[in-house]
Amino acid sequence: MRSSPLEPAHEAAGATFTDFAGYRMPVRYSSDLAEHHAVRQAAGVFDLSHMAEIGVTGPDAVAFLDHALAGSFGAMTVGRAKYSLLLAPDGGILDDLVVYRTDEHVFLVVANAGNRDVAVTALTARANGFDVLVSDDSDTTALVAIQGPAAAGTLDALIVADRLQPETPLDELRYYRVLHATFDDADVLIARTGYTGEDGFEIYCDPAAATAIWDALLEAGADRGVVPAGLAARDTLRLEAGMPLYGHELDTSVRPAQAGLGRVVAAEGTFVGQDGVEPAPDARVLVGLVTEGRRAPRAGYEVLLDGAVVGVVTSGALSPTLGHPVAMAYVEPTAVAAATDGGQVLHIDVRGTAIPSTVTAFPFYRRPQKG
Repeated sequence: MRSSPLEPAHEAAGATFTDFAGYRMPVRYSSDLAEHHAVRQAAGVFDLSHMAEIGVTGPDAVAFLDHALAGSFGAMTVGRAKYSLLLAPDGGILDDLVVYRTDEHVFLVVANAGNRDVAVTALTARANGFDVLVSDDSDTTALVAIQGPAAAGTLDALIVADRLQPETPLDELRYYRVLHATFDDADVLIARTGYTGEDGFEIYCDPAAATAIWDALLEAGADRGVVPAGLAARDTLRLEAGMPLYGHELDTSVRPAQAGLGRVVAAEGTFVGQDGVEPAPDARVLVGLVTEGRRAPRAGYEVLLDGAVVGVVTSGALSPTLGHPVAMAYVEPTAVAAATDGGQVLHIDVRGTAIPSTVTAFPFYRRPQKG
């Protein structure tokens, strides 16, 4: 099992660990609920060093990414980030990714930890014929994230203390942007991205710098309510934000449009998986479901219409922020139409009890807007 460079810090903080994608990672420090609420109300600091970082460098980098991924990268300027998909030749989803353009011919592709080998193998194979270098930089990259309304203020405190020095003012870094910086003279990348539905930042660094960054964020954020947060809180946060998780909402059997990701697919050009990208007309589609009471749907629970199975829950929980259960589920399109246009009621089979549910647009939770 792989270990994060931050493992000693997690142990010192009393973390409970779990095996996640072959890594020993903290699932919680205090309680799932406390950490979830801290992110919504202040901020949480996450260790994401298990994620896979893949470098793409060379004069053909843009042409290569246009071919290898289901997106268009020619108009992507330096300092931008883009959500994209790695498809199998038949159009199924091998992984969902975030791509950063950090220089003219330099990109950073961030894949899910469990799909590291799949992504590296596919991208390396697809690089044939392109003047580009694909490198697996996962073991030489650590990732620390701070998410929540107090995130920006916490980083500002480190800038005032002259420990963090971004190449451009941090308040000019908009959502889905990235910039170069130094922390205690160590080179880092700061991205305004995340997986919680809150404003926040992800800091890519050398593993040797990770502990100092982790400690500095918690120290600077202590009087702001910033706490360490584990994978359990991260999962309920992303669910409230309606963000799909590979292995739950996404896998090789799913086509992008089924998951509501048709907008991610390039309308022009050619890419691997293009010929099979369209789902069958009767393919199940991903929807949000809200139920009353306290009994939360879980992955694998069946969705019913008039007693017949028309779908399956992929993720579900009692939403800590909203106070009622929410779920993501793949449901037959005719059943979705019956529930949204025809006024019929979908039910979720929760351990033998049919619980009424309402189809709801994503996200379930949307952070308050400033001003």
